[in-house]
Amino acid sequence: MPRSGPQRPPDGGAAARTTAAARGKRGGAARRVLERKPRVHGWRTSDEEEIERRRQRAATEPLEIEPVERRQPLFGTYEVGSRTGGVYEVEIRSLAERANSCSCPDHQINGLGTCKHIEAVLAWLAHRRTRTARLRPPRGGTRATAKVPGAAPAKRSGRAEVFLDRRLDPPRVRVQWPAARPSGGGGLSRPAVRALLAPFLGAHDLVKGEPLAVLPALARRLARAPKALQAQVRLSRQLQPWLEEQRRKAARAAARSRFLAEVEAGRRSLDFLKLPLYPYQREGMLHLAFGERALLADEMGLGKTAQAVAACELLRQLRGIERVLVVSPASVKVEWQEQIAKFTALPVRVFQGSRAQRLRQYAPGSFFYLANYEQVLSDAEEIQRHLAPDVIILDEAQRIKNWQSKTAQAVKRLRSSYAFVLTGTPIENRIDELYSLVQFLDPSLFGPLFRFNRDFYELDDRGRPTALKNLHELHRRIRGILLRRRKDEVEEQLPGRTVNNYFVPMESEQIARYEEYNEWVARLMAKTRERPLTPEEFDQLQTWLACMRMICDTPYILDPDCRVCPKLAELEEILAERLAEPQAKILVFSEWERMLELVRELVEEKGLPFAWHTGSVPQARRRVEIRRFKDEPACRLFLSTDSGGLGLNLQAASVVINLDLPWNPARLEQRIARAWRKHQTRPVHVINLVTEGSIEHRMLPLLAQKQALADGVLDGRGDLDSLALPTGRGAFIARVQAVLGEPRETAAPVPAAPRSGPERLRDHLVDRWPGGLLLLELRAGPSGQETVFAVLDRVGAGDRGEVAALVGRCFADSSPAPALNLLDRATFEAIERLVNAGVMQFTAGEAQVLHRSPALALGQADLERQRRMARARELGGHAERKARMAAVLGGGGFPVEALTPLRDAVETGVRALLLAEAEEAERESDQAPGSDGIPLPRIAASLARHDGIEPVMIELIARLRGGPEALLAVEDDEARAWIASGQRLVGQIAHALAGGAH
Repeated sequence: MPRSGPQRPPDGGAAARTTAAARGKRGGAARRVLERKPRVHGWRTSDEEEIERRRQRAATEPLEIEPVERRQPLFGTYEVGSRTGGVYEVEIRSLAERANSCSCPDHQINGLGTCKHIEAVLAWLAHRRTRTARLRPPRGGTRATAKVPGAAPAKRSGRAEVFLDRRLDPPRVRVQWPAARPSGGGGLSRPAVRALLAPFLGAHDLVKGEPLAVLPALARRLARAPKALQAQVRLSRQLQPWLEEQRRKAARAAARSRFLAEVEAGRRSLDFLKLPLYPYQREGMLHLAFGERALLADEMGLGKTAQAVAACELLRQLRGIERVLVVSPASVKVEWQEQIAKFTALPVRVFQGSRAQRLRQYAPGSFFYLANYEQVLSDAEEIQRHLAPDVIILDEAQRIKNWQSKTAQAVKRLRSSYAFVLTGTPIENRIDELYSLVQFLDPSLFGPLFRFNRDFYELDDRGRPTALKNLHELHRRIRGILLRRRKDEVEEQLPGRTVNNYFVPMESEQIARYEEYNEWVARLMAKTRERPLTPEEFDQLQTWLACMRMICDTPYILDPDCRVCPKLAELEEILAERLAEPQAKILVFSEWERMLELVRELVEEKGLPFAWHTGSVPQARRRVEIRRFKDEPACRLFLSTDSGGLGLNLQAASVVINLDLPWNPARLEQRIARAWRKHQTRPVHVINLVTEGSIEHRMLPLLAQKQALADGVLDGRGDLDSLALPTGRGAFIARVQAVLGEPRETAAPVPAAPRSGPERLRDHLVDRWPGGLLLLELRAGPSGQETVFAVLDRVGAGDRGEVAALVGRCFADSSPAPALNLLDRATFEAIERLVNAGVMQFTAGEAQVLHRSPALALGQADLERQRRMARARELGGHAERKARMAAVLGGGGFPVEALTPLRDAVETGVRALLLAEAEEAERESDQAPGSDGIPLPRIAASLARHDGIEPVMIELIARLRGGPEALLAVEDDEARAWIASGQRLVGQIAHALAGGAH
């Protein structure tokens, strides 16, 4: 039979309407509409109003209906579905009572005894009966007086119906008996059916006893009965799925007890992970694994991730599960990856990339699959179809607390046998947030939302919630699936501190700025494989690394106009969760005060009291802020740079949040030690916000190696304020190499070229007199004889002989060996003064500078600086003239044409500034391939060092470098704005040069 949608019966035609009006009768439908009670808004609804809503949906939605039992034209089974959704099975057994069944989720939980699918079938049957009554030819008489078979059908099924009555709480299996059979109807009598079912029935025709035992026995008895008798009894098809669910629930407790008995007997072990769990974590693992669909709501910092990973490994061993889907915020995916590797050896696949790339990743082939909520929102159907996970874990599950959100709806379309919901805040604002979480696990636990609202909210006349009620009943219902522990409950099991890393991805603007610095650092580090860096290069390396770390927090630190900061959003989530604990106080550290400025704006926006402790705060005020944080219960946030990382006792705090990771591992420990130190009575939770895939991320292994150094603080075995670490350039370069890994120019190390004699001598002297070697040159005399010219801060007894021996060893292959001229600092400076006065001069010849200490204040250096400043001011004058030329062109109606001289003006001015700062602006080795002019990172660093010059002008320089085609695409108004900005920049540079840039 072809499917057809529910149709409304014909209206009877115009004549019928005229006759009805002439009789003065009001239309029945119109009367019902006018007499209908006003619709209730809000949450206050009655069962009848909820049923009416479902009737309206049945009448308006395009549902398709097809009978399944061909021999039961009325009280039978029907398939009902939409053109886009699923197909559900409807059983009709009564036209008068709400005793019909549907396999849809709404019918299973609403307790109304009906749903839109049942209402659609009832309307469809009514329409078919009406149409049959109108069209079937009468036997004698006119249509108006004929009695048509089927026009007044029986109100209930002619069979004994054994079904699950979901109107009862809890649902019970009952029997609906047929109406009395007409005499002479044939077949078996009703008493025979009663005799068949009587052993299984109790009061009110409810099936007595344990359904898991009784219903299979009833089915076996019916199977042995005569065929004719079997035909008069219908066992609902929906009993079997319900029995399977009851069987699973009953087996959970037994399976857990059986497993623990095997552990007690030594046949199984709880130590099957790479690292042991704490006792309370084992309890959480068992709750998840044997609860099958369970909610773990431990407070933050108790290791919900580890418990969920352990539960999955246990289910793999006991039940053979093969695929686990973890849905979490994007910032937590890397933490999951690392925790899985920490506790197991199971493979992990992280879903990432474009949608097309992700679709290829959804095929099986791993054990753990890591997705974020945004990916599920887009790909839920494909994930379910291709992956079909055995277990679904929702981490930070408050993301689905709003049951109306698209994310929550997408997540709830996922299906699995096992499901774990992890959240430290199952209720943040309203109890219906808990409803949304539980709905994913077991929709039948709370039923429909309208019933949940009735049960647990006091509602006013307009259906708005005014108070909560029956919370003891709410707790009773969730007790079976919820496990929640607070820190004070498991405090004796906790370590002194726990550390969590929250990985935060960069935004596109961050990535662009970060990669620019990363390229220059990689090029500079490549040089260290061939030779030591010069002091200038070493300083440059430190500057660029600092810029990379700043950008990991936010470009705002370098550029006030770029307020991109993913860490701030992550911090907001963490603060909301941690401050939900009434006694929690939090230290928030950042190395950069401008990062803390954004945090200050955030907490001010949220109206949270805080203490402010940075290097710019006067000492007296700092003490006030510290006392305020310690003594005032309302002041629960302490925002501090590393000025607060030393010497302060802040045991009032139990949470330390590091917005960035210090380069020096000791500094990180010093921050934590403000709270995690002697006399701290509570465990301390450390949270590190780490920019994913960045220098911060790669610093973690180095920092982890140093964590053991702080383990003795609470036990009095050390004080981190005096923690000593390896120092020196060699150690720093080694740490940078460990963090950056292999230079990007080549994957394999290039063998270092053999060092020359001068290089070997320089390295020996630097190691022998660190900081004391001021100058080392190799000078060639007129006759070709070379001389090693060295200056030490002080020349002691035996130093001359030691240096001479080193010269002999390092130049052993040279013939003849260079002569040695060794001076102390005082002698050299006296000679320099005579040279500058023109009294004497150095011997003519080339000098190869092998080492020069910045600490050496040479007269020659002063003269060189004067020459550089004179040249810089000259270039600054050229820049000002070019800028004026651009202004004249722009004012004369040629603003676009003025951009070329404007670019020359800006570039010349920047070169002047770099020359004044002793930068080698035109050194070819520092030019990036394909670059045009001075590298942008160098320009940005230079402009940032001058208070009067806006670092944002770097954008102007970058845009002016767009080439002729880009300049021609600029509109006149934009060009005029550029000219004004360029003039301002050149003027600022000229002002800096006039003051003697340093």
